[in-house]
Amino acid sequence: MTGTLRFFGAVRNVTGSKHLLEWKGETVLLDCGMIQGRRDESYKENLRFPIDAHALDHMVLSHAHIDHCGILPVLVREGYRGRIWCTKGTKDLARILLEDSAHIQEGDAAWLAKKRRDHQKILPPLYTVEDAQKAFPRFKGVDYYKSIKLSDNITVEFVEAGHILGSAMVVLTLKDGSEERKLAFTGDHGRPHQVILKDPARLPDVDYLICESTYGGRSHPDVSGVKESIVRLIREQVDKGGRILIPAFAVGRTQAILYNLHGLLENGTIPDLRIFVDSPLASRATKIIADHPECFDGPTRKIIESGKNPFYFKNLRYVRDAEESKALNKIDEPIIIIAASGMCENGRIVHHLKYSLPRERDLVLIAGYQARHTLGRRLVKGDKRVNIHGKSYPVHARVLSIQGASAHADEDEMVENLRHLTPHLRRTYVVHGEEKASLAFADRLGKEGFDDVVVPEEGVSYSLE
Repeated sequence: MTGTLRFFGAVRNVTGSKHLLEWKGETVLLDCGMIQGRRDESYKENLRFPIDAHALDHMVLSHAHIDHCGILPVLVREGYRGRIWCTKGTKDLARILLEDSAHIQEGDAAWLAKKRRDHQKILPPLYTVEDAQKAFPRFKGVDYYKSIKLSDNITVEFVEAGHILGSAMVVLTLKDGSEERKLAFTGDHGRPHQVILKDPARLPDVDYLICESTYGGRSHPDVSGVKESIVRLIREQVDKGGRILIPAFAVGRTQAILYNLHGLLENGTIPDLRIFVDSPLASRATKIIADHPECFDGPTRKIIESGKNPFYFKNLRYVRDAEESKALNKIDEPIIIIAASGMCENGRIVHHLKYSLPRERDLVLIAGYQARHTLGRRLVKGDKRVNIHGKSYPVHARVLSIQGASAHADEDEMVENLRHLTPHLRRTYVVHGEEKASLAFADRLGKEGFDDVVVPEEGVSYSLE
């Protein structure tokens, strides 16, 4: 009984998740994510597609975030003709996220073509909207906890991950005659007791585990006072007459922010100010999330059943039109603008930052993890000047990071939800973390009784016995 695993992304870094399983002459790709970071460098890395799409037998997707699904249009364009297996929620979200990713790439390429004199440096899109649309028929959405037969030797099951709508931990059952092995992939492991979604479930006993490590070596801070701090900051901005920018991922983070702001407004805890979600994608994503109440936790279901809706309320406006988006910068009163992308790399938040960063009275609230080489990371680090679209901007606005808002489990939460696996596990592969975080988490797992913990090297083959 022998198989192999190779890791082609999200090893010793946090983006570009791609893990290739070979078993009994068949290949299964777990995730097919986009590498994110500095434009030119990430573009070259994403072009270096390491997998023979024609030879791939199966594709299994953990969830719809672009660093996990963002290169699927390339996979299909390059010749993959099988199914893309995922949950129903992931299927619905991936469609709009991939289309949006392609649209952004096309827009960036057109903008650069106008701004750059040296046309040799213009980077065409990795894929177009048409490429993304051609990938959609390959998606097959299935229910959680239902065993799906990929072949005589391989079955797959999706287990609730509690990260975003549709997110799943993947369990593969690998057969060799009368014997079998089980392999689990956490994808992005969510946190317990978060708003809207159900908590992460517990995995069944498995022989092999591929485990994320975004917050390896770290614990999320105590968030008991976070809501009070946000209330204070909002009141201060109202007194200053400044606006609040919240860069947020269109899926998950935007809806969680709305959920909390709705509660604060309902209770009269914050002033009655206007809130704008300036993202057509977030508008579409919110509708999809609202259409999947089976994924909601108990408190969210109770709010909906009471006749209230934390995604659609009086003070909230979804901005779709580009001209309306531009007009937000002419509003001379305190407002909250929530816009993508969450790491400030593209989307409408970039244009609002160009307006607000030089203004001392404005506030930028950054919630969630900021990857290396992103504009969000530079702002959190406290850079006094940043480059946006080739132009330098001073940072006079107040920039604050909301700690503890991540949708990723921290080290303690991961260990708590996975330690029951230790008696059966043969090997654990630690992925999806910057190198320091992955190594720290591997060390912690070893101390917790996880045998044979490996932090993989990219492209190296590891045997499953």
